[in-house]
Amino acid sequence: MKDQSDEPVLQIVVCAAGVAADVGRLITAAQERHWDVAVIATPDGLGFLDVEAIETQTGRPIRSAWRAPGEPRPTRPADAIAVAPATFNTVNKWAAGISDNLALGILCEAPAMGVPVAVLPYLNSAQAAHPAYRQSLERLREMGVLVGSYEPHPPKAGGGADRYRWEEVLELLAPRVSARS
Repeated sequence: MKDQSDEPVLQIVVCAAGVAADVGRLITAAQERHWDVAVIATPDGLGFLDVEAIETQTGRPIRSAWRAPGEPRPTRPADAIAVAPATFNTVNKWAAGISDNLALGILCEAPAMGVPVAVLPYLNSAQAAHPAYRQSLERLREMGVLVGSYEPHPPKAGGGADRYRWEEVLELLAPRVSARS
């Protein structure tokens, strides 16, 4: 689809959350900052996306499954990863080292490979109050993952899209990425 570019590669990992449909806002903001963007969706997250629109915007297919042996890599390795929106499930699995899908496999490896990662959670306040979630965030921070500041929305209410600051993950990554240049 897209020719190789000289711009650094930002992989955006998208999870199954109500705001995921607006990930185009993050893609636009990243492209304006001269990132070559590739999107990785969790298997459930794929259903929240307008696949055709995102593939047109990035010039790349959205990945959500492992590539077959011998299949070429669809993009250069990531220079940074933004996880937005990050669900309760993904945050906890990632922190526990569970790698049962492509997105989690990439996330579990990235810190040890020196790839800067920023995560912007999207969850409700009941989930955020769970001890496992707080412990997971602490473990991710210990791994060097940068954690954004989303304020959880009330349970069973959804929402918060108006308060979801997509660009925050780019702001968190900026010092780490410029330090690598």
